[in-house]
Amino acid sequence: MKYFCNPLNVVYRYQFNEEYRNKTAPKKVDREAADPSMICFQGKYYIFPSMSLGCWVSEDMVEWKNYKLPDNLPFYDYAPDVRVMGDYVYFCASSHDHPCSHYRTKDVLNGPYEEIPGEFDFWDPNLFVDDDGRVYFYWGCSAITPIWGVEKDPNTMKNIGEPVGLIAGHADLNGFERVGDNNSVNPLSDEELEVALETMMKARGIKREDVDETMYFMMRGYVSKRPYIEGAWMSKFGGKYYLQYAFAGSQYNTYGDGVYVSDSPLGPFTLAENAPFSYKPGGFMNGAGHGSTMEDLKSNIWHTATMRISVNHNFERRVGIWPSGVDKDGELFCNQRYGDWPVAVSGEKQDPWADPEWYLLSYKKSAKASSFEEGKGPDLIANEDCRTWWRAASNKPGEWVELDLGEAYDVRAIQVNFADDTISDVECPGEVVGTTQARYIDGRDLYTRYCLEGSLDGKEYFTIEDKSEADSDLTHDFLVREDGIKVRFLKLTVIDTAYHQPACISGLRVFGFGNGTKPEAPTFSVTRDNDLEMTVKISGENATGYNVLWGSSPEKLYHSWMTFEQEQKVTALVKDRDYYVRVDAFNENGITEGTVVKL
Repeated sequence: MKYFCNPLNVVYRYQFNEEYRNKTAPKKVDREAADPSMICFQGKYYIFPSMSLGCWVSEDMVEWKNYKLPDNLPFYDYAPDVRVMGDYVYFCASSHDHPCSHYRTKDVLNGPYEEIPGEFDFWDPNLFVDDDGRVYFYWGCSAITPIWGVEKDPNTMKNIGEPVGLIAGHADLNGFERVGDNNSVNPLSDEELEVALETMMKARGIKREDVDETMYFMMRGYVSKRPYIEGAWMSKFGGKYYLQYAFAGSQYNTYGDGVYVSDSPLGPFTLAENAPFSYKPGGFMNGAGHGSTMEDLKSNIWHTATMRISVNHNFERRVGIWPSGVDKDGELFCNQRYGDWPVAVSGEKQDPWADPEWYLLSYKKSAKASSFEEGKGPDLIANEDCRTWWRAASNKPGEWVELDLGEAYDVRAIQVNFADDTISDVECPGEVVGTTQARYIDGRDLYTRYCLEGSLDGKEYFTIEDKSEADSDLTHDFLVREDGIKVRFLKLTVIDTAYHQPACISGLRVFGFGNGTKPEAPTFSVTRDNDLEMTVKISGENATGYNVLWGSSPEKLYHSWMTFEQEQKVTALVKDRDYYVRVDAFNENGITEGTVVKL
């Protein structure tokens, strides 16, 4: 068996953002990869993320390797879309500055990539090849305008017919679409929107006649508090067309993917009973939006999407993968109940609803460090929050942090999560380019080096992993010890980081088996607060945390919200829909299911 743990263990490239054009503005550097397109081509798996100068390749869905691609591809255009059509892989990406071309190749890594000139500009594209060989194209990224679709000539990639508006945002009906952390912001009405837009333009001295239509729609979206409906991806299963789309905003914990269903690639579409399809608001790293869905070589379905950090920059993001599927009633689902715990991959047909094999051992365990800055102490490595971290007081090699599990456990996996704090003293190695989210992507090979040791008594240590001379920059390094190691203390010594910054660790996450018993089945009460929200209050014994599950029937509890608290507001309901709710408890020894109730 092989295992991975979200976010994916790959090289995330540093971005020197637009502030580097302004000599007086604060300069920040952060890492990003997002908007992943995942395909299977010639027996291998490929992920193409935004702002990564290339793609990631795997033969087993577990170990991914970064590759740079030929320079004629538009790497500085967002949301690359990649699809297989016959013997070719087709590539395109987003721009409002020029007509967007398609590129095709028979050799992903080496090219050449033949350019097929575009006829119009678009944002968040997606190409879909139907079973009959007809080709369709989807795009859109706006709080005002819809996701569009059109048929394409597969030879020229020119439109056949006129584009059709397919789906739009309905944040007044779909709680999960509302923007903000925890879907906290309600959209403005049409009347409120016009007043807000007029007020903003007047305050900034902008006249309507001086603004083109593209900028006007962007301004309307900015003030509307409505969700950007974006990131289209079309899948077909069992004769049904599943148009997936992202909502709520990439910088929020509620960034996710909804899905509409139709009998035709150009609609009409109906919101799926199981919307949202991909939604991960809780856990170590939140977010599961703007992604793609792929069937592997063994007919397992996987969904990959964007996860958020969004501390140093709104677009400080990562990529995750989750097991997915289609149920007997044609509902597309994604299992994110323990969506940043280790996932087992057998290489054969497997159950997408299988529980984790190993359990979280590190939550709220005590820690100490060689040094730390105020407000960024060592306990933050064990709070299951990627947005906070321990930061050493210096960048000298040898700063360390140590986690005490409290007793010796059977440890099977460790995830070492490096964070980026304020990086402001690094010179940009190239020119910042672009007009929308301008940046320079650092394609150089950088290094993150460390040594991880274990101990049973805190006195005598043994080496778990020595990467003191590593030639990699793996910021979410995942170490598997499938046969298990007995360990109580884990000491991480940082040798070097990219740009020689002080060591920052957002999570030293440990998984395996505890020495006790599973938690008791939790009891809970649930109240529907309004059309779009419910509040769950939980009582339980011997639990580390809980998973609140809900869905359209007792057998379809496809949605989940992990919490370490005993009260959780769920803000993702659809108006006028009935729901069933269950709360499961977990600790270091296992998972205990609760009882299903009707909301």
